[in-house]
Amino acid sequence: MEKFKSKVDYWFIVLLVLLFGLILARLAYDQNWIGFGFIFFVVAFISYMFSTTFYTIEDQKVFIKCGMLFNLSIEIKNIKRISESYNIISSPALSFDRLEILYNKFDTILISPKDKERFIEAIEKINPQVEIKLKNKE
Repeated sequence: MEKFKSKVDYWFIVLLVLLFGLILARLAYDQNWIGFGFIFFVVAFISYMFSTTFYTIEDQKVFIKCGMLFNLSIEIKNIKRISESYNIISSPALSFDRLEILYNKFDTILISPKDKERFIEAIEKINPQVEIKLKNKE
C-alpha cells in the first residue's frame, strides 16, 4: 500500500484564512454569535476536508478520499491516460497543479498528489499501458 498526500496551494490557504478570518472578526465585533457559529462550523469542515484528502494505491486500485463526502476507487487496469491539468473544476485536489486520470471509457477525475512522479511510477508498475502526458516529458 502506498499513500500519497494531496499537494496544497498555500496561497489558497492564506486566501481562505484572510477571508474567513475577516468574516469571523466582523461577526464577533457585531456580536452575531449565530452567524459566527455557522462560519466557524464551515471553517472546521473545510479544515477537515484539507486534512483528509489523500490517494492510496492498494490491491490493484487507486483509492481517492476527500473527507467523508468523497470516496472513490478506480481499478488501475481501467486507467487509460494520466495527464497534467490546471483545470479549476471542483475535485478532490487541494492544488491547481493536478493530474487528470482518464479511466473506463469516458470517466475522468482530477487529483493533486504531492509527489506526482512517484504516484505515476506506482500506477505504471501495475498498468504499463497507461499513456502518460506530462509537459516535461514531451
